[in-house]
Amino acid sequence: MEATDAAQGFAALSQETRLKLMRLLASKGASGMSAGELAAELRQPPSTLSFHLAALEQAQLIQSTRQGRQNIYAVRFAGLRSLFGFLTETCCGGRPDLCGDLARLLPEETLEDDNMTPAFNVLFLCTHNSARSLMAQAILNQIGKGRFNAYSAGSEPARGPMPEVIDKLKALGHDVTDLRCKSWNEFAGPNAPRMDFVITLCDTLQGQRCPDFGEKPVTAAWPLPDPAKFTGTAIERATMVNELYGMIRRRLDIFINLPYVSLDRMALKKRLDELGESAKVPA
Repeated sequence: MEATDAAQGFAALSQETRLKLMRLLASKGASGMSAGELAAELRQPPSTLSFHLAALEQAQLIQSTRQGRQNIYAVRFAGLRSLFGFLTETCCGGRPDLCGDLARLLPEETLEDDNMTPAFNVLFLCTHNSARSLMAQAILNQIGKGRFNAYSAGSEPARGPMPEVIDKLKALGHDVTDLRCKSWNEFAGPNAPRMDFVITLCDTLQGQRCPDFGEKPVTAAWPLPDPAKFTGTAIERATMVNELYGMIRRRLDIFINLPYVSLDRMALKKRLDELGESAKVPA
């Protein structure tokens, strides 16, 4: 970080409201908060808050993303750590590890993609939203590490998730608190989160119907077998659920590591379609 950039960062923080903004946004992590929520929490007029948000964003300490009609703001932790790292990098003759707790202010050695927005919104669809799409939602929200917001829905939602699927996700440490079966219509209105990706998991070869979200998000089809049609003993069904989990997890491990910055829309869709082709045959 250059001295001029550091000076701009510290200048942006040299105001009480902005400090409160940063602390509040930091408490929310990558999920962030909308401008309206921030204004209500800090009891600031929208026009005043907008001025402070712009100053922090200009200093690369926060970043915003559009979700429906709202702007969602989140702390840009890479920028914040770089700012304080500028102060500590010369500690103890270039050995900040000798400076005790100050070393924790340094940027982590792992690389962070500064071009990535706070999170891409991804909607997984299947017919009943009771198994495949719920699995994908839970897995991506765990391995996406704040870079992805996963949602799921169905064209004909079931009354509730498959118990075997919930048990599997719980056993592997996934958060299942918010998992429920819901209609894709919840994500089709003007106030719904804007989706960057819509991925259908229906096995279209078996005639299942999947909704069409048009051309705005990048779409892909990863046809996977419907666990609701699994037959056999409890052990056999558990084995099939395990295999399905593995198929989804492998695709999502690749998905989160795609080079989004260097791929244009058509190239990105091609990569997602290739993942769909690989999903037709169990790996």
